[in-house]
Amino acid sequence: MILHICPADVWNAVAPGEPYEAASLAEVGFVHCSDPGTVQFPADRLYAGRTDLVLLRIDPARLGVPVRWEPAEPPEPGAPWFPHVYGPIAPEAVVSVHPFPPGPDGSFRLPPELADPGWGTHR
Repeated sequence: MILHICPADVWNAVAPGEPYEAASLAEVGFVHCSDPGTVQFPADRLYAGRTDLVLLRIDPARLGVPVRWEPAEPPEPGAPWFPHVYGPIAPEAVVSVHPFPPGPDGSFRLPPELADPGWGTHR
């Protein structure tokens, strides 16, 4: 499974049965995703102070579009690689949606219901 951070209102605006297209798909050609071990990095960097986020839990086998593990943008030496989805996210690929609020200190952590040691971090 992979994860995508999304503002709740953007996710809620997707019509039932329609694919989800993050703005990055038009901007850079892919949807930024993470795995459970790396989701806090983009969350802390890009969404500091946001309290309106959800995490989409995505099954890559149900996407029907390529997923490539690539360096972060901008690249950082020694940084983990991230899954990039090269196309819209099919509704059947989103297996669950979870609130993703920051903790009391403002940083993000994987919600406990998504903690699964079998997912691992890919590189």
